[in-house]
Amino acid sequence: MNIHQLPFKKTGYFSALICDYLDKKEKLDNFYGNFPDLDGFKQQLTLRKKSNLNVDSRKVLVSSLNKQYSNFKVTANTQTNIQSLLAENTFTITTGHQLNIFTGPLYFLYKIVSVINLTKQLKREFPENNFVPVYWMATEDHDFEEINYFNFKGQKVQWNRESSGAVGRLDLQGFDEISKQFGFELGNSENANYLKTLFEKAYVNHTNLTNATRYIVNELFGDNGLVIIDGDAIALKQQFAPIVKDELLNNTSFKEVSKTNKLLQEKYKIQVNPREINLFYLAEGLRERIIFEDSLFKINNTAIVFSEEEILEELNKHPEKFSPNVIMRPLYQETILPNLAYIGGGGEIAYWFQLKQYFKAVNTTFPILLLRNSVLMASSKQLKKLDKLDVSLQEIFAKQQDLINKKVKELSSFPIDFSQQKTFLNEQFKGLKQLAQETDASFIGAVNAQEKKQLNGLDKLEKRLLKAQKRKFNNELERITLIQNELFPNNSLEERSRNFSTYYLELGEELIPMLLKALNPLELKFTVIEY
Repeated sequence: MNIHQLPFKKTGYFSALICDYLDKKEKLDNFYGNFPDLDGFKQQLTLRKKSNLNVDSRKVLVSSLNKQYSNFKVTANTQTNIQSLLAENTFTITTGHQLNIFTGPLYFLYKIVSVINLTKQLKREFPENNFVPVYWMATEDHDFEEINYFNFKGQKVQWNRESSGAVGRLDLQGFDEISKQFGFELGNSENANYLKTLFEKAYVNHTNLTNATRYIVNELFGDNGLVIIDGDAIALKQQFAPIVKDELLNNTSFKEVSKTNKLLQEKYKIQVNPREINLFYLAEGLRERIIFEDSLFKINNTAIVFSEEEILEELNKHPEKFSPNVIMRPLYQETILPNLAYIGGGGEIAYWFQLKQYFKAVNTTFPILLLRNSVLMASSKQLKKLDKLDVSLQEIFAKQQDLINKKVKELSSFPIDFSQQKTFLNEQFKGLKQLAQETDASFIGAVNAQEKKQLNGLDKLEKRLLKAQKRKFNNELERITLIQNELFPNNSLEERSRNFSTYYLELGEELIPMLLKALNPLELKFTVIEY
């Protein structure tokens, strides 16, 4: 295995906001707290200790986790980490993700590896403290269409059924047939048989999507001490109830996030917009927005209505029925965990930037934000082909048409670039325009039109010449296109579409140790793993 790296901004796949954050641009200073480096973590530890989770809250957290793991095989490392959460010198590093079928896209693994590796690094740097890697399952999400499939060999393995309410509560009807179909596609190698067994034990032998997901993630990462948490728990929701009450009565998140958005959107795209109440009402088969209208709290698309007194009583008796949306879920996480940092993808980190002032308004410590590791898996054979084609690693990230045009110009024995001629033409027309101004101003329009016509003519000639050279070097260009399509399915990062099973078939039980060895979350660079 060889490791190659390049800056995130050189890949062309990350937003201006993320690139500016990694470059520590001053214009973003007010939207985040400590930066994700060792000095930042030293400061964050000091900050978090001042607002540490109290003993009773830690007991609730550990009790809830033990209950959630009660029907699962818990590794010694995970059990040790859970129990360590009772100590005031134990802190968490957290990532979160939807309950995608069979983990969904590859980057799910990279998130968790980032969390595990960071806790190890922090333990080496700050040995007097304990650091626990946490995966937060998005069990209360209701976007079924986003999680009901994964890609394998260019095809969707899909779970088709009716869905309503929180996806984590869904029973697993229909997975018998999916398991058979997926098993057929996998084949009969040793690695294929492991994947078949993993899939079947998860989705055929468990009662709901939450438990199936916990089983898979625990099987893959339990030996590394990963702690998996489900926020859809009464005891944990009770810890969050005061924030929910504030949201119902004061709309604090809407007010604070709206202020931040006005400032942030001057330079960047806003990821999410707050509602006046950023909560859902959660029941069996139901997750609908809470709306305040005509002095009443109404549950969207239902006949359920509460007065202020009634909804506060409902919160007091059934806190589990109040589910935070994307704006409030981060705050819920930071309320019940002794958390130092959140690790997420570019889109996630972007919406966390909208939340700092909201956290301040409700007196909650804002965590460090760390962009997860991103990875391109490339075989030695593929990289040797690129080398023979004289295509660098950075070049292979380019948009395909841009890459092809660049390589045609490099392969040609003469320049396919009429920039010099265009510059000469512009200079000639400057003189004509000056002459027109000195004689007849109405002549300027004709001069401008002629200049545009001739420049367009040069553009057309350049394109025709480029097209002719593409035909000449068709063989080389086809080889470049083929390998780029292998590395970037659908002209995008493979981590956003391919499932881990693609590489597990080839690498087997070496895959996850390889990732753990290769990825350093604080290097803040895109990683190419040559295997």
